[in-house]
Amino acid sequence: MSVSQEAGDAGPKIDARPAAEKVLDWLTWACMVVAGTLLVILVAIFGWLVFGRYVLNSTPTWVEQWSLIIVAYVTFLGAAVGIRRGTHLSIDFVREAMPGAVRIPLHLLSDLMMIVFGAFMGWQGWLLVATNVNRIVPLINISESWRAAPVMVCGILIVLFASFDMLARIQRGISRGV
Repeated sequence: MSVSQEAGDAGPKIDARPAAEKVLDWLTWACMVVAGTLLVILVAIFGWLVFGRYVLNSTPTWVEQWSLIIVAYVTFLGAAVGIRRGTHLSIDFVREAMPGAVRIPLHLLSDLMMIVFGAFMGWQGWLLVATNVNRIVPLINISESWRAAPVMVCGILIVLFASFDMLARIQRGISRGV
């Protein structure tokens, strides 16, 4: 537990969350900051594209390649954050209609499937990164691996976030005597 004093509080505020949860929350926040920053950059480069095309009469050719890479990072970082925050679309009315004795194993099965999916995604992303190191993206002269890196990172984050969710669910079940 950590103790912090906030301005205007009468006493110390105790943060009882486990250290691992704090690290995962920070990692989630960092992913959102990176994705948000990349969205701002995406808007700026498209603004430059429009300005170059219609005002300067000279279309910047690099914008398409950079925008494809940026969209991949925003998408995959956002997908990982969705796992951590539990905001992905799910159809869970059947599971939630079940009694607790059935619902809990279904939750754990769902977590396990996410872990397996994330591991496969991370592994395949790594293979893409490794096989594309020497290929160059046209017009921007960077390694093609930069396009595959967000797949690998997302897979790793999904494994991390889903594993923590699964362990927390098991711990809550044990503490409740389920």
